[in-house]
Amino acid sequence: MEATTSLLDAAAVGDLVLLDPLTEESLLHTLQERFHRSDIYTYIGNVVISVNPYRPLPIYTPEKVQEYHNCNFFAVKPHIYAIADDAYRSLRDRDRDQCILITGESGAGKTEASKLVMSYVAAVCSKGAEVDKVKEQLLQSNPVLEAFGNAKTVRNDNSSRFGKYMDVEFDFKGEPLGGVISNYLLEKSRIVRHVKGERNFHIFYQLLAGGSVQLLQQLKLRQDCRHYGYLNPESSSLPGMDDAANFHAVQDAMRVIGFSPAEVTALLEVTAVVLKLGNVQLSSSYQASGMEACSIAEPQELQEICKLIGLDPSVLERALCSRTVKARDEMVLTTLSVPQGYYGRDALAKNIYSRLFDWLVNRINTSIQVKPGKQRKVMGVLDIYGFEIFQDNGFEQFIINYCNEKLQQIFILMTLKEEQEEYVREGIQWTPVEFFDNTIICNLIENSKCGILAMLDEECLRPGVVNEDTFLTKLNQLFTTHKHYESRETQNARHIMDTSLPPQSFRVHHYAGKVTYNVTGFIEKNNDLLFRDLSQAMWAARHELLRSLFPEGDPQKVSLKLPPTAGFQFKSSVAMLMKNLYSKNPNYIRCIKPNETKAAMLFTPELVLAQIRYLGLMENVRVRRAGYAFRQLYGPFLQRYKMLSPRTWPRWARSDREGAEVLLAELAFPPEELAYGHTKIFIRSPHTLFDLERRRQERVSQLAALIQKTFRGWRCRTQYQLMRKSQIIISAWFRGHRQKNKYKQMKRSILIIQAYTRGWKVRAGHPEATGCGQQVSKRGQHGQHRQRGQWGGGCGARRGQGLNVPHVGTRVISPPHLPSFSPALLPLAPYLCGSPPASGSLGFRLPQSRWLLRELKCQRHRHAAAATIAAYWRGYQVRRAYRRYFRSEASARLANFIYRRLVQKFLVGLGKNLPPLSVMERTWPPAPYKFLANANQELRSIFYHWKCKKYREQLTPQRRALLQAKLCASELFKDKKMLYSKSLQQPFQGEYLGLTQNPKYQKLHAMTKDKLVMADTVRKVNRASGKTVPRLLLLTTEHLVLADPKAAQPKTVLSLSDIRSVSVTRFSDGLLALHVKETSTGGPKGDFLLISNHLIELITRLHQTLMDTTAQGLGLHITDQFSTRFQKGDVAITVVESAKADSNGPVCKKRGSNKMVVLVH
Repeated sequence: MEATTSLLDAAAVGDLVLLDPLTEESLLHTLQERFHRSDIYTYIGNVVISVNPYRPLPIYTPEKVQEYHNCNFFAVKPHIYAIADDAYRSLRDRDRDQCILITGESGAGKTEASKLVMSYVAAVCSKGAEVDKVKEQLLQSNPVLEAFGNAKTVRNDNSSRFGKYMDVEFDFKGEPLGGVISNYLLEKSRIVRHVKGERNFHIFYQLLAGGSVQLLQQLKLRQDCRHYGYLNPESSSLPGMDDAANFHAVQDAMRVIGFSPAEVTALLEVTAVVLKLGNVQLSSSYQASGMEACSIAEPQELQEICKLIGLDPSVLERALCSRTVKARDEMVLTTLSVPQGYYGRDALAKNIYSRLFDWLVNRINTSIQVKPGKQRKVMGVLDIYGFEIFQDNGFEQFIINYCNEKLQQIFILMTLKEEQEEYVREGIQWTPVEFFDNTIICNLIENSKCGILAMLDEECLRPGVVNEDTFLTKLNQLFTTHKHYESRETQNARHIMDTSLPPQSFRVHHYAGKVTYNVTGFIEKNNDLLFRDLSQAMWAARHELLRSLFPEGDPQKVSLKLPPTAGFQFKSSVAMLMKNLYSKNPNYIRCIKPNETKAAMLFTPELVLAQIRYLGLMENVRVRRAGYAFRQLYGPFLQRYKMLSPRTWPRWARSDREGAEVLLAELAFPPEELAYGHTKIFIRSPHTLFDLERRRQERVSQLAALIQKTFRGWRCRTQYQLMRKSQIIISAWFRGHRQKNKYKQMKRSILIIQAYTRGWKVRAGHPEATGCGQQVSKRGQHGQHRQRGQWGGGCGARRGQGLNVPHVGTRVISPPHLPSFSPALLPLAPYLCGSPPASGSLGFRLPQSRWLLRELKCQRHRHAAAATIAAYWRGYQVRRAYRRYFRSEASARLANFIYRRLVQKFLVGLGKNLPPLSVMERTWPPAPYKFLANANQELRSIFYHWKCKKYREQLTPQRRALLQAKLCASELFKDKKMLYSKSLQQPFQGEYLGLTQNPKYQKLHAMTKDKLVMADTVRKVNRASGKTVPRLLLLTTEHLVLADPKAAQPKTVLSLSDIRSVSVTRFSDGLLALHVKETSTGGPKGDFLLISNHLIELITRLHQTLMDTTAQGLGLHITDQFSTRFQKGDVAITVVESAKADSNGPVCKKRGSNKMVVLVH
């Protein structure tokens, strides 16, 4: 069941078992609707239906592999990865051998499906050097077998013209050990003839298009396809298929598998022999006896063939134009007519190619087979031709349809067996299922005594005149009353007139429909005879490979026993295949072709309906729905539907089965609709499941509304509590601030009152408040007059300020600023100031007068102070009395208003005069007022950061990554290496090899299996001589690969974690030393010296990749002298700037065994 779509949408049903109602129309409509949604995969239980979209879909990415890895089969959308993962986990965890059967007609996508299965299994297996090698060999067998066994047909541009069964063998941990490939019934008749619009096998066109001039000369071939009679010149090239690139891919694949260069050359030589045999022309002549004979018309082709295989041309010419017949005890040489000669030539070409293909499969098996003695688990993948119904059906179609009958038989029987086993395992009563058993059709074909194949073999071995008429007559006599066989004679016996049945034909009622077979050619193709003279000629050749293909040509091993017929061989192979499949747990992929024109996303209902019928999909659904259409483990079932009952929601404490029983009891479904197994719940009809799903959707909507309501309430309460807390904090701070201000005001008032009080006390004359009891300082002896007197401080007098009082009799002269006073007060002055006159003194001396003036001045100051205090006091009282009539904060508010107006004017003016939005523009208007200077600088910084943010938001991900790389390069190389300034104007492209245009390089990238970071051409410095050789450098997220540019094969693969550091010079050269750890895969060889034209970018991307993967940067050393570790010891590298250096790059010169000098510009 799909978790991402609703089961109530009939068009979105991912499992056709749940289709309600179940009819051909509803099944076809569901497939069509899903196809238009780009959902090309659909389930029938654990069977996957795949509809070919004829275009790439983004559903095979590494992210998809991770999504389906270790997933529940029915918990994700239908996908071929799901069945591959289920089969792999069953093999790894349950120790059950698996087989994946991929069937469908030509063009339905069987070959691509088998590739996807193999690629998924390879992706989820554990990694390691040996494991990766095995996986690569298994995967690389596909392009080789496709080249030699696939061809373009009218229905498919890459049609498999042979059946392939691959057993992939794993160890107990689930890691691949190797495999074995079996091939069935190669369509070798395609070598000599094919209909208009089709091609011969791909290898011929690939060899001519991709072979080098030297190779073609060696093989005596021309590049023009029109020169060869076995090739159809009208279909020599295919749109979208690069034969030359595919040929190089085949060569690389054979090298990966383990073919030696001699084996590859021998293989291509035999292929060229087959191709050139079609150009051997025969001419007619008559012997002296008047009998017709044939001879070689143009001996050049024959001579070139014989030169390739090391054979005398006369031997091959005699074998092609004559035949040795044994009459009693004598050997008689008879000449052949031209038609007989062409028959022998074509038979030789077909046999050579067929045996070459068998040798190729065996050679691949030799490389990928598992060593004996290891415990192994097996996963088989069967990619075999589907059911074929053409206008003219011959022996090949009869054999192919027989194989599909056997596969249908095993499919029905094993599906029923699996269903029955599950019912027994769960304790559910098994109800017998009515279905069409095609055993009667299989017996009609394969019965060893009276089957069609047995009659064909008998007719081929019968002495006398043998032809198709006698064979058809014998079939009519045997199967006159058989309800699945009919011909013109049997219809006449039943008084049935059917003009659609030709005379030389018979019709078999297969499970997929009625097929009419033309018996012409049955005898010849079943015999598959090759004249003994041709076998002996091939044995006589000095070509080792060709000679090994014809062991019966050895004169010492001549056998008069006839070889087994093609039908007998195929019947035996099918029997072994069925036995192998019966021993494994089956998994099925049914491929469907949506249209005849190979148009992308075009769905032809009539064509698809015909395939639905002959694939038996309706039969499959009925068998799967027998008894109970839906079953699921109690745990996932309860987890999905427990919200429908208040007793099970939100959590259930007891067992899952009890929870499911309680849940379904409350929903009140009819008892006959449900059955409780040991581990699963069974539901009979899809209608019940849809009702359950509808209720779940309604309940989910209610729960979603409840969750939303609860969340909104929580959010509002949280916001209210936060606002209330903020209000309390603000109020507390405000009250505290107000009390502080009130306290300060009271303190100021108290100080003023204290000052007024002290002043009042002074004015009132309190003794303790006087401050004028200071004595007048004197100079000289007692009674002497001072010429100049000074007041010595006190009562407000300033320090150093004095009054000069001249003595004129008894009159005191006051300073101009002192008021006049009565002389009568002078005798009282000592007593007022606390200083009585000296004894014996009868009058007022000059110092005493000065003291009195000082006292008067002090009194005047006190009066002035008292007046000031009184004025302030009256002002305070007036302000206090009239405060309610005036605004006490008017001045502060006015100042605040002026401040805000100036700030507003500044901001409005700034908004009208903003500088350009270019990030390179750093100008900014000056502040009009000094108090705005700091704010102006802050606004300038904010505006620039905002401009940068806007600029970054407009950047594409690629541009952002490029700028980040440039910034990283600046941090690494700025002011450290002279080459950095030259790299500023050069954009970092990353990919300099053109991987997408070069298929050979594409395959090299595919070997890394991780994301590509950079691809470039570098020069590697030879450790021994200092000379440089070109290498391809591929930097990925996990590896650094150095590869041969000609063969596109990896020479060195380093893990990024093995790179210890990198050393470069400070000059404008591209030299770098790659220091690796001694424990790395490249450790024994030592460090690497490389020369790159994009050094700055290479090291920058290497540094970024290391930071992303290991969170540690690259250890970079910029120096002119450094040491490298080579295989023979450490070598000191000295970089010297010299005019003798090559302008194309550094020149490395070895100086002894432990020194190397590098000359740079």
